[in-house]
Amino acid sequence: MAINMKGSHRIIVQNKRIRYDFEVKRNITVIRGDSATGKTALVAMIREHFENGNASGVELTCDKECTVLDGRTWAGQLSMMRNCIVFIDEGNDFVMGDDFADAIQKTDNYYIIITREGIPSLPYSVEEIYGIRDSGKYGILKRTYNEFYHLYQISGFHQPVKPKQIITEDSNSGFHFFHGICEKKGQIACISAQGKSKIFSAVTNHLDEKILVVADGSAFGPEMGKLMSLMERFSNIVLYLPESFEWIILKSGVVEGNGIAEILEHPEDYIESKDFFSWERYFTALLIRSTQGGYFKYSKKQLNPAYLQEKVSDKILSVMGSIDLS
Repeated sequence: MAINMKGSHRIIVQNKRIRYDFEVKRNITVIRGDSATGKTALVAMIREHFENGNASGVELTCDKECTVLDGRTWAGQLSMMRNCIVFIDEGNDFVMGDDFADAIQKTDNYYIIITREGIPSLPYSVEEIYGIRDSGKYGILKRTYNEFYHLYQISGFHQPVKPKQIITEDSNSGFHFFHGICEKKGQIACISAQGKSKIFSAVTNHLDEKILVVADGSAFGPEMGKLMSLMERFSNIVLYLPESFEWIILKSGVVEGNGIAEILEHPEDYIESKDFFSWERYFTALLIRSTQGGYFKYSKKQLNPAYLQEKVSDKILSVMGSIDLS
């Protein structure tokens, strides 16, 4: 019986010259960066070990099989891969296509994709976009230790943020919530971008205002590059990227349910990659299941008015920390 893929997995791969040591915890991890940063060397070492084992001179430690997917026969190769960590080097243009996105959506693998561009067809997390750098930890051993680091440093707000314009990713319940809050307060405008790929355009139309962008961080990775380049030029843009709107509700404690706190602490231990292409889908399913038949019954398309009651909405907004929507 196959064991589905979930949880975090540590990968250590090394030879006499170079060592990588990192963890993956979602079905899609993206590695970006310029030439000569060690990206292709990583994939080459994975391939060498897969084909020749320890005789390759490469040592690999992981609780899952690590393999490489490439070339024109990628679809046939993929059909043979189960419950493993799949590395894809840059230059494999098939990762940009809808056929690839469709093919991996129901597989029980994790994918580590090396690319210099965003991949619009894949819903990967802002938290799982990495660069590689030489940490220098092994100086006198004459071995380069390459470490992963988050390419985009999105952290909490240290100063209060009081926007004049909120732009949400879509027009579903998340938009209904923030639009309802803004209508009550009367000081802030709220619009929907009608999709994550349209957020950049929506932001450029409001550059004369203090903007708060609210989007699902669990699937917003493809849009980060161009939006961050805009933020480098305009200081009045603030990103709030929770996993999803449903995650905010679950985090607020408004909905009571056995095990919710534990799930939110380590989601990777509960989310099967084959069942949920992104964590946003999982948190939506969890919230719907946890509220089914109750006062807070949740619908993705239309917000239950119960969530806009003042005591309830205040608890939800408290998750956002220093963002002030009053």
